[in-house]
Amino acid sequence: MDTEGITEQDIANYLANTPGFFERNAELLASVQLSHPHGQRTVSLQERQAEMLRDKIKALERKFIEMFRNGQENVAIADRLHRWTCRLMLTRSELALPATLVDELRDQFLIPQAGLRLWGADLAYADLPFTQAVGNDTKSFAASLTEPYCGVNSGFEAVRWLSDPADVKSLALIPLNPGLPAETFGMLVLGSPDPTRYTADMGTEFLARIGEIASASLSRLLPAV
Repeated sequence: MDTEGITEQDIANYLANTPGFFERNAELLASVQLSHPHGQRTVSLQERQAEMLRDKIKALERKFIEMFRNGQENVAIADRLHRWTCRLMLTRSELALPATLVDELRDQFLIPQAGLRLWGADLAYADLPFTQAVGNDTKSFAASLTEPYCGVNSGFEAVRWLSDPADVKSLALIPLNPGLPAETFGMLVLGSPDPTRYTADMGTEFLARIGEIASASLSRLLPAV
């Protein structure tokens, strides 16, 4: 038989399109020898196929374990968010609400440092810690955010709202608004000594939820319309 010009792809296509070939030539399955991927010995085609199947099963098992672990972590995060939200709803004192929000957020999510400023609060709360003066640049920056900012500590004013600003290497800045950036009335800052805790490429969906819940809760402190 003239095999000149026949490529490996031609052979592969033939075998793929001729499923009865190995039924008619069953002895080939036992005679074909392949190199073992983890040693110098050779194995039969059946053994090599079985090895490949075992490898695929192991890979699927690892993926399943990873999915299961991620599921457990997501449930734990959801539980913490639920407890934090309930704590805010049960806080009847408006004066105590900002401190409760920050303290419970820090405790539930193991955040080293957290701070808060409101610049749209009712005058009844003037001169309280959470309504201290905020620069116009910071207000403009918060109003410009369409999602939480995450990154390194590069001298943001908000870092000074924290108890130990010098220890902050990365931070998240979460704008507080009732739905539109132009109506931003405050900002929440989360700080960490770990430079990888809050990074520019991390997802911000969960932090955005934190901001939405905080905004809804703190809206009680806004002037009556």
